[in-house]
Amino acid sequence: MTLTKRKKRGHFSSAQVITASFSLIIIIGAVLLSLPIASTTGHTDFIDAFFVAVSATCVTGLTPVNTAAHWTLFGRTVILILVEIGGMSFLLMSLLVLFSSKKKASFSTRLLIKDYLNLDMFSGVFQVAKYTLSISFAIQAIGAFLLSFHFVPEKGLVEGLGFSVFHAVSAFCNAGFDLLGDSLESSINSPFLLVVLSLLVIAGGLGFIVWKELLTFRKHKKLSLHSSLTLRATLFVLGISFVLFYVFEAGFTRHASDLTFVEKISNILFLSATPRTAGFNNIPYADVSSASLVLTIVLMFIGGNSGSTAGGLKVSTLSVLFLGIRSILSGKEHVSCSGRTIKRDIVDSSFALFFLALVLVASAITVLTVTETVPSGFGIEYIAFEVFSAFGTVGISMGLTPHLSFAGKIIIMLVMFIGRIGIYTFIFSLIKKRQTSKDLYKYPEEYMLVG
Repeated sequence: MTLTKRKKRGHFSSAQVITASFSLIIIIGAVLLSLPIASTTGHTDFIDAFFVAVSATCVTGLTPVNTAAHWTLFGRTVILILVEIGGMSFLLMSLLVLFSSKKKASFSTRLLIKDYLNLDMFSGVFQVAKYTLSISFAIQAIGAFLLSFHFVPEKGLVEGLGFSVFHAVSAFCNAGFDLLGDSLESSINSPFLLVVLSLLVIAGGLGFIVWKELLTFRKHKKLSLHSSLTLRATLFVLGISFVLFYVFEAGFTRHASDLTFVEKISNILFLSATPRTAGFNNIPYADVSSASLVLTIVLMFIGGNSGSTAGGLKVSTLSVLFLGIRSILSGKEHVSCSGRTIKRDIVDSSFALFFLALVLVASAITVLTVTETVPSGFGIEYIAFEVFSAFGTVGISMGLTPHLSFAGKIIIMLVMFIGRIGIYTFIFSLIKKRQTSKDLYKYPEEYMLVG
């Protein structure tokens, strides 16, 4: 075989490899979940098994069947593995084998890791990847240990440990799958459980690069602009959403008037943390106020942070958008923050991503209004909520998912998939070759009226 033919056959872009990896895992997961051994009834429609496989791998949590009642231990284990792979990415999980075998990775493998972790350099790529895996498993182990204090006394040693591990992984990976049957609706009197799960959700949504810099801060005494901006934006979004939810839900007294102050605060914190792509819910979202519904949709659209287990537009993208708008309104030529200038292509990418995300969710909502039936008493929010939940890989629902038509399931699965791997990754995986060359010439400028 000639060198030319070998290159043609083996050349795939990073976006295509990432997309293909997730697709392969989903197909394997769907086949396993469709087996009789996976369900308590001995039968699961393949479209439902495929939907759950997509939801688990894309760490979303939307499901047409009740996770606690429908799946056997085998089925739950498959879902847990899919969530772990989806959260850590198939790419990073494969590094476990690579590290243990002591093999030297190729340049293309390093390029894939660099792209997945949103790094702008090749040096130290594997060190960051190792750190990512270590941090992730350590946090999940700590989370499982803490959750065992709640589940073991309630479920017994073996089942309690199983519940602890499952919910720790689900929370950190921002998946939202639960084994309780009603998510956390029956746990509003358990502040310890709500707080631990909230912290796991926040930890998973921060991003691996941020965690690396936080844990090495004592040594280097500095944070990158990315980590600094992400932490400030995360605290701001959590703080403002906590205050607004407290006001909109009247300190949670609209749902339970006999809660203690600590229980009310923990429930409001849970409400603020979970729409950031987690998927758990402590109250039915059909019962929240209209203002809380709008706020939840906004939080789902924002999502977590780049290079994390979370989905959505991402906090870092939103930060760059606001900085870009501030720069435009103040008449500045460059976008800057904390004494640093943000590259123009990053600013342009953020605006393009925001626009493409809006186009995606608007298109999906439009199609679903044709394919689905809205129950009496609900409006367009019944469908919009589900679409934003799918795009942000959140998983909370107003009840549409179990009643989706075949076409509706296809649309939601596609939105979940794009929301997890990223809009750019999805688009570039469809393009044979992406060229980034400078223009050789420039057309005459023309004035346009805008605004």
